[in-house]
Amino acid sequence: MTMMQPAAPGAPSTQEASQLVKSASGQMRMDFPKMSVITNPAMQHVMLLDHVKQEFKIVPMQMPDPKAPHPPGMPHLPGMPNMPALPQIPGMPHPPAMHVQDLGKSVIGGMPVEGKQYTMQMPTLPAIPKTPALAIPGMPKPPAPPKIPGMPQAPAMPQAPGMPKPPEVPKPPMPTVAEVWSSTATGLPVMSKITGEFGTQTMSCQTTPIPEPPAATFQPPPHYKLAV
Repeated sequence: MTMMQPAAPGAPSTQEASQLVKSASGQMRMDFPKMSVITNPAMQHVMLLDHVKQEFKIVPMQMPDPKAPHPPGMPHLPGMPNMPALPQIPGMPHPPAMHVQDLGKSVIGGMPVEGKQYTMQMPTLPAIPKTPALAIPGMPKPPAPPKIPGMPQAPAMPQAPGMPKPPEVPKPPMPTVAEVWSSTATGLPVMSKITGEFGTQTMSCQTTPIPEPPAATFQPPPHYKLAV
């Protein structure tokens, strides 16, 4: 059972039932009301099943290696100008660092578990420079009243200097913290709690011993189509 509590004050929480199955070879399938996720470590891919559209999609588990040789580019045709390179965006943040903390061993629902806490601090985005305000010419001042001879003029009052505004200190983003407790026997998560800018997501699982699932559990149904 997964419960989601949004960060907005007063927003209602939502609950969603899910089921997780794992084979002896390491394949995992997690079922949700509208979709399923099948992980195949041997084939290094993840299969996404859309139960609404009755189709599936296969996604590789690992991104392409940036150090791998790239195929040669198209040769430059004579008379055709080269496309200018896209300018790089300065100040792009680096990928967030993750801190892992061992929470030790415990017992949840009579099941021995071990926990880990993952803390990820999202980078602070660079501030967007403010657009300078356009100067609007002022209205012409009315002419000063004529001076009366013999009447002394009152001295003008000095203007008090304006107080400088304190610099705005950017608020650091809230870190994302995931607390995961997994069964020491099966390695499957028993309870997890994720907190971040989005709110709090809590997932609790009831693990029961089941026989080895059939091979069809980790395959799409025959009538599902491959998403293009």
